Amino acid sequence: MAADVTEDLLALVVEGCRMPVRMTGSDEWPLAEIISIKDGKDSFYVHYIDYNKRLDEWVARDRLNLCKIQPPVKKDAKKGARPPSPDAASRKNQSGRKRKTLHGAAAESQQAKASRQALLSSSVHALSDSLASMPDGADEAMKDVPMETEEPAAEAAAPPAPVQQQNLRKGGSMVQSHDDTVTRIKNVQLVELGEHRIQPWYFSPYPQEWINLPCIFLCEFCLRFCKCRTSLVRHREKCTLYYPPGNEIYRKDDISFFECDGRKCRPYAQNLCLLAKLFLDHKTLYYDTDPFLFYVMTKFDEQGYHLVGYFSKEKESSEDYNVACILTLPPYQRKGYGKLLIEFSYELSKFEGKTGTPEKPLSDLGLLSYRSYWSDAILEILTEQLKRGSPSNPPLLCINEVCEMTSIRKDDVISTLQHLNLIHYYKGQYVLSLNKDVIDTHTRSMSKRRVRIDSKCLHWTPKDWSKRGKW
Repeated sequence: MAADVTEDLLALVVEGCRMPVRMTGSDEWPLAEIISIKDGKDSFYVHYIDYNKRLDEWVARDRLNLCKIQPPVKKDAKKGARPPSPDAASRKNQSGRKRKTLHGAAAESQQAKASRQALLSSSVHALSDSLASMPDGADEAMKDVPMETEEPAAEAAAPPAPVQQQNLRKGGSMVQSHDDTVTRIKNVQLVELGEHRIQPWYFSPYPQEWINLPCIFLCEFCLRFCKCRTSLVRHREKCTLYYPPGNEIYRKDDISFFECDGRKCRPYAQNLCLLAKLFLDHKTLYYDTDPFLFYVMTKFDEQGYHLVGYFSKEKESSEDYNVACILTLPPYQRKGYGKLLIEFSYELSKFEGKTGTPEKPLSDLGLLSYRSYWSDAILEILTEQLKRGSPSNPPLLCINEVCEMTSIRKDDVISTLQHLNLIHYYKGQYVLSLNKDVIDTHTRSMSKRRVRIDSKCLHWTPKDWSKRGKW
């Protein structure tokens, strides 16, 4: 009886419906949306509502709570239906018989969809009531399922063929919203870069013949992708690169930064963007890299300069953005390299003599990294000024002076001060107040930053791209 009810409920599972799903490595059952179905409804690709898309995954049927299935939400219901105008109604009445016939067929189709939707909803309630009336043993047999130890392999969906000449850039960094089913599903299972095997977080438009492989092997210096390790070994015998193709503009200890022009180093820039898209949800520069500069951070050893992270920057930005996309590769995260990338971007802004800000909106991890850096940079200035003053003669410092010393835009400075609860309205003016707890927290945070940018090691001259004609 339990098996029959399960099969009946499983027949109601379609793309777009929602239900509680047990997360991997957890006993939680958050609400999730079914994105795709494969293997005869044995595997389901789900997106956990109110969770980051990097947690999306393929799950088996025994991790679905079929008793609480919700039918798909119609798109028209989300946007709201707009009533037809009188002119449109008049034109509709004047149309021919063929138009009326087609309209009648469309109306019947809409009625059929509505009836199926009502049948689906009623069937869910009926089967759920039937399940609730089953014996306790059968009910527990369906609820207490063993935890999966291995995820089913993801079946790669075919990405659209890239159009090299198509300019899809919107704003600074070609922000795209991926709402279709293809780009919502992770299509690469593993990538091997040097000594690291990394599991991707998001979709990336790698060629179709590569995404069905269990692992994509990347040359860690030119970022060319290969189908197997043997091909990678043969490629490394011919590849002459041991560092990113560009000018080394910074070196201190084992950390170096290379400036790569998106037009002069187009193959490398496109391969870098393909790799970065695996870990960035909304941004990609694959189709149009010419208007951008890429600042690649590397770590040096006897084998060469290994990629740690990068950020891209527009050659000409009307909004004075100093960062378009920024990424620290997962093996190097939580080691201070993210803040180092951000600090380097603001060091370039100091050399340019202007304030900068990253493109908005920031991702969740990007916002945390930037807010942490902004807090450290601003508190470092405030504590230095506080040491120069005295309790009877506190230092005078305005927000514009903080912006000049840090190259952080005024809006970001104000939002950070508000986040830290340091700015207050007192006797008709805004004042900054520091307490011992904030200073102690800042001191502990700065003591953990082992690597910092040394401006003396930066050898770089800003270019005025507006006077250089075509990039």
